[in-house]
Amino acid sequence: MDQNTPRETAATHQGAVRTALVVLALCFTLAVLGRGLSESFTVFLKPISENFGWDRAQVVSIYSLTWLISGLTAPLVGRLFDHSGPRIVYALGLLLLGSAFLIAGHAQALWQFQLSIGLCVGIGVAFIGNVPNSILLGRWFGPKLPTAMAVVYSAMGGGVLALLPASQLLIDHLGWRETYQLFGFTTLALLVPLMLLPWRLFATGSPHVAKKTDPDFVDHGWTLVSAMRHHAFWALFSTFFFTAVGMYCIAAQIVAYLIDAGFPPLQAATAWGFSGVVLVFGMIGVSALDGLIGRRPSVLLSYAISILGICLLWLLQYYPNVILLTGFVVCFGSMMGSRGPLITATAMKIFRGKRVGTIFGTISIGSGLGSAFGSWSGGLIHDATHGYNALLVFALANVILGMIPFLIVPALRR
Repeated sequence: MDQNTPRETAATHQGAVRTALVVLALCFTLAVLGRGLSESFTVFLKPISENFGWDRAQVVSIYSLTWLISGLTAPLVGRLFDHSGPRIVYALGLLLLGSAFLIAGHAQALWQFQLSIGLCVGIGVAFIGNVPNSILLGRWFGPKLPTAMAVVYSAMGGGVLALLPASQLLIDHLGWRETYQLFGFTTLALLVPLMLLPWRLFATGSPHVAKKTDPDFVDHGWTLVSAMRHHAFWALFSTFFFTAVGMYCIAAQIVAYLIDAGFPPLQAATAWGFSGVVLVFGMIGVSALDGLIGRRPSVLLSYAISILGICLLWLLQYYPNVILLTGFVVCFGSMMGSRGPLITATAMKIFRGKRVGTIFGTISIGSGLGSAFGSWSGGLIHDATHGYNALLVFALANVILGMIPFLIVPALRR
């Protein structure tokens, strides 16, 4: 009996590791789908605008609404996950996404796009996005959550790489309406295998994950109200908000920007889609640096690289060439969300407890609000100035504001 105990323990540990990797792969796949489908709108922007004769701000309002709703829905997602588990949350997400694209394929008015691509896609992305993934992975990876989240956050790159060029090719051959229909039917078809997965096992978590809280923040009774009274909550919220404003006021118009700079549409979509490749390296690289030089230096370095990317993008409108384009994609694309895993892990560590889903979901509102405000204001700035210089200055200022909490807030400096 005693001789078999070590073997049984080893077998249990190996089983937990295998299940953890399956959960990681599942979260990655769902994140690829959610981010890829939502970011594909940057390719649909020009054909929809030209089809209906709408100005840039009107069309970008659809994309802005997606991220506004996604952010506002995050606390609901966290609360639903805490009470109903992952099966219900992820299934609702796929159902909303599939239905949204089927509706968008028949849309004739701006409000119909705002309802489908804005409202429904925004909620759907939140239901299969970072909030439920963070909670589920936290039950399996514990101290290794930053690395696991880096893999999942890199799914944004995988989604962009796979779906942006694919979207452009489908639009060229089928039309944008038929492409939306195809997206809708494909997403709904994924509901069947999703529902058959062993969700009870996935939701249980690993027995080997230590249930400990950061000793500097020992409080097993965290509630949303008590968390909102702590300076770390608002520091993380503001970092999410300002960084998202700076990045998304550019991201929403990247493909259109490159086309206006003189690049062919497919080349522009493929170039930005290639950011998905470098994003994987950026995510993993910044998370690896976290263990080598510390969280604060790693985050600050990522901001510096993002700032360099914005400067290269500014030069592209005057010197459109492959070298500058490559430099921009590598710098800006690799850091697009690279801070997310570290910020997420920080929030999960500080506010760990029974209500971590609700607390982290509320912090994530900052990202949704910032993404929405950034993309919408970027469209307004472009329409008002008929150019991109003021837009890039606005983006640069907000990226710097997003970096400031890591310079001055005690909880984030440690």
